[in-house]
Amino acid sequence: MAKVAFIGLGVMGFPMAGHLKTRGGHDVTVYNRTAEKAAAWAEKFSGKSAPTPAEAAAGADFVFVCVGNDDDLRSVTSGENGALHGMKPGSVLIDNTTASAEVARELYAAAKKKGVDFIDAPVSGGQAGAENGVLTVMCGGDEAVFERARPVIDAYARMVGLMGPAGSGQLTKMVNQICIAGLVQGLSEALHFGKRAGLDIEKVVEVISKGAAGSWQMENRHKTMNAGKYDFGFAVDWMRKDLGIVLAEARSNGAKLPVTALVDQFYGDVQAMGGNRWDTSSLLARLEK
Repeated sequence: MAKVAFIGLGVMGFPMAGHLKTRGGHDVTVYNRTAEKAAAWAEKFSGKSAPTPAEAAAGADFVFVCVGNDDDLRSVTSGENGALHGMKPGSVLIDNTTASAEVARELYAAAKKKGVDFIDAPVSGGQAGAENGVLTVMCGGDEAVFERARPVIDAYARMVGLMGPAGSGQLTKMVNQICIAGLVQGLSEALHFGKRAGLDIEKVVEVISKGAAGSWQMENRHKTMNAGKYDFGFAVDWMRKDLGIVLAEARSNGAKLPVTALVDQFYGDVQAMGGNRWDTSSLLARLEK
């Protein structure tokens, strides 16, 4: 059992912190910007809450963070009352936020100055993956630190891998989002085409999902897409944030991402339709408007 802090109790962080307590058996203290949510978590999981990130992190062996973006991440780690101000030497800061590789490298350096280790560890699997404790975790950092952290991360994960030095976890998450963007657009166009052609979509998917066209998106989203329901998972606003990070990194490293850039614009169209909180499969709604 380790002493653990978890900072950020959104739709992902709340259940992830819960798995660290119940499945991992760790002593968990949480912090959330909205104190009521931290209190609710503490009551549900018989854990503890703290009024600041620094106080939550005090004495912890591992400090997890899962917040919205780079600025939020800087605020709760190195800002006033941030976690790094309360962490003890030799402890590990593990960032589950989907953020830039730049901020991951920045925090790695800031942590080292305080005698603290750092792993960037963005996750994939969405809200359902967090609730069921079966997330995929892509890590960047030092191998020895990763090996120390992995048994703790396992509490909410199905797959955990070290991808390289600091920032590599975030870069891998970018690859993940590039793949998803293209797949969802392709699936949306396929369903749209099939419906316009008068085909029975269920019969079509039953056949093609067993061949080269099959994918997780097809298997798990075609029914809700066909029904015009888009409240099952990762929101368009979050995807646009992630694709913005991807496209900024591509401009920096010279990668050419024409399809990703186009799909990002398509998600902008979905937002203009009022679909900010629809899930990412709502690209189909844009085609059918």
